Amino acid sequence: MKKQKIIGFVPARGGSKSIPKKNIKAFCKKPLIHWCLDALSACRDVDEVVLATDSLEIEKVANGFSLSKVTVYRRDRENAQDTSSTEAVMLEFLEKNTFSASDIFILVQATNPFVRTEDFDAALAQYRTTGVDSLLSCVRTKRFFWHPDGRPMNYDYRQRPRRQDFEGLLMENGAFYINTVGNILAHNNRLFGRVGMYEMADYTGFEIDEPLDWGVCEKLMVDRAGDATRLQPEIALFLTDVDGVLTDAGMYYNSQGDALKKFNTHDGMGLKLLMKNGIKTGIITTENTAIVARRAQKLGVDYLFQGIEDKLSVVQALCKKEQIDLTQVAYIGDDINDLEVLQAVGLRACPANAVREIKAIPGIIQLDKSGGSGAVRAFIEMILDQYRSTAALNWRISEK
Repeated sequence: MKKQKIIGFVPARGGSKSIPKKNIKAFCKKPLIHWCLDALSACRDVDEVVLATDSLEIEKVANGFSLSKVTVYRRDRENAQDTSSTEAVMLEFLEKNTFSASDIFILVQATNPFVRTEDFDAALAQYRTTGVDSLLSCVRTKRFFWHPDGRPMNYDYRQRPRRQDFEGLLMENGAFYINTVGNILAHNNRLFGRVGMYEMADYTGFEIDEPLDWGVCEKLMVDRAGDATRLQPEIALFLTDVDGVLTDAGMYYNSQGDALKKFNTHDGMGLKLLMKNGIKTGIITTENTAIVARRAQKLGVDYLFQGIEDKLSVVQALCKKEQIDLTQVAYIGDDINDLEVLQAVGLRACPANAVREIKAIPGIIQLDKSGGSGAVRAFIEMILDQYRSTAALNWRISEK
């Protein structure tokens, strides 16, 4: 039996009037279009993410994200006008491509940057288990609504309910819609039949349509939706522990009893790539060995501190010297002597072999790779992805 395919579809025009170049304008330091493309790409069940655009500039910026699931569909210009409907470009894409009628189609709108991978996971599970024909995302609003003729719409003003007792109404937040390919083609609409409602947090009810919305939504993202994996600070300094991070934590000895350590060349190249992109690098370790000194010298890192018990004080001193904030520091560690630093810095990660106390730190990125097996490189690649996304905003591309 053929596997049911799941397609994520993101329409993004290049001719926004209210906010010029809205889809590639920096929202919380990343292009607006990045947020939904990244969340969709990280969803395990989604097979393909399609960015439907008429703009070469948007295409170039999206390609800079290096998201493997994302492909670009060049939509017809007639369906990329101010008056064009979203349904028109959906139907254009589906009619020009071959899909099974039972394949699942997720329409995602970039104007709501709050949607997360967890939302797509949960909504797809709800869609599959409840048997609804289609599904949309919504928020619960507890506002009191009235008809123009003076009649209350959703409450009795003579018995005004307390907010905590008021059920409220469900409102579309415009984040995403789920349907089958067959339903969309048969009924020319993103929704059909019995419609299910996937309820999201109240702050996701805000969308970016006008300039005023931009600042409001950025503030909400920072205050309500931000976390270490989605809202990374601008990193100026990268620091790493040694044993269990740059190495596998093993203790090796040769026949003469000399201690040896195993480093990973991929980690070394990652540190060099950071330096090439203007990010300072450093190593901080409790141990004090000639091996680490030689490794640091070979890599050319900016800072090496050995025999350090109070790592946080060293990091704070470095921030003062570099005239940066702790939020601009990325640190990767694996054991309890890294705990204070990891809790203090802006971006924190640990290898797969880290101890339980480190993995329990709120907001820490738990990497799939172990120390000495490319964990540092994996963390660096995340930072470089952010750097590339930001750099993409500076591209000036002429459409020919």
